[in-house]
Amino acid sequence: MDNIYITPEHELLREQVARFIAREVEPFAAAWEEEGCVPREVLRKMGEAGLLGLMYEAEYGGADADALTNLVFAEALSQSTFGGFIITVLVHTDMASPHLFHAGNAAQKARYMPDVIAGKTITAVGITEPGAGSDVAGMRMTAKREGDEWVLNGTKMFITNGVHANLYFIAAKTGTARHDVSMFIVEKGTPGFTVGRALKKTGWLSSDTAELVFDQVRIPAGNLLGEEGKGFYSVMKNFQTERIALAAMAVGHCTQALKMTLDYVRQRQAFGATLWDKQTIRQRIAMLDAKTRAARQFMYHCAWSVTQGRDIVQEVSMLKALTGELVNEVLQTCQQFHGGMGFIRETAIERLWRDARVLGIGGGATEVMLEEVAKRY
Repeated sequence: MDNIYITPEHELLREQVARFIAREVEPFAAAWEEEGCVPREVLRKMGEAGLLGLMYEAEYGGADADALTNLVFAEALSQSTFGGFIITVLVHTDMASPHLFHAGNAAQKARYMPDVIAGKTITAVGITEPGAGSDVAGMRMTAKREGDEWVLNGTKMFITNGVHANLYFIAAKTGTARHDVSMFIVEKGTPGFTVGRALKKTGWLSSDTAELVFDQVRIPAGNLLGEEGKGFYSVMKNFQTERIALAAMAVGHCTQALKMTLDYVRQRQAFGATLWDKQTIRQRIAMLDAKTRAARQFMYHCAWSVTQGRDIVQEVSMLKALTGELVNEVLQTCQQFHGGMGFIRETAIERLWRDARVLGIGGGATEVMLEEVAKRY
């Protein structure tokens, strides 16, 4: 279907990403699922191909592209059948490193951004805690100023790229007010900063996810990212980029699952005919395809609105809620239509089914997103 927001340059980018996935990801990623990590060499290859800094400044190796181009990348990336690979990349490009891009000063960007874009330094962002997820202001981790240093204490939970990242952007309370949160740059290997444990998950198996522990972690005062006490608003601002990226992941899973299922039901014989000959099968696939196409158009409109500088918190919250639920509806149905094969671990549809579940939770649970929508009426 035509999309008025997509240009010929976008299609070239989509083809480039598709070639990379076919060559460097799909043949090998089953092993990454067992290992629990995407090899960093693969991410460096993406950096060398110019795919990890599309929206960042050219002076650091980026492409100075806009939100629409970034969405094309995220959607193309999400045609992979390995959600763990996808989220490893998207956390780096759309959820962690944007904090440096938006709030970093010239010295911080000059120090870190070139290697971030090149894929030599992989990033993670620490916001969620054991007792604070969607309620960002409810976090308990603290950062206290002592002379020329900040001292960090606390724990972060469910941190994607948490085990193997090199650079972390960490949110912590710097005052007593509920929203008095600041962001900090913490390098791997800083004394007192440890991975408490690597977390085993239902899906996203090739994504390393961790608990992070900060015990009297001392970092230079210059590692404050942005203004003191303004971190909550930085987090809220970046949630828009993050949620559009997660919507792209959901839509990508939907389109890939529907494509695979259409191929399967046209071949699978049951009761003397193909599954495609069953009216209920045809109609359910058609309806899910219609919902997916509608969600995709809404997603592109949201990205275009970002390029126009519009305040679209309500729309992006709608998008995240809609696609997070839709991907689970689509994958549940597509897995059902695969019958017993849909329950076999080695099949792509079973993997997508597992990977889809978290998209209604991560980056803002559906219920939280709907509250964000409702309070803006």
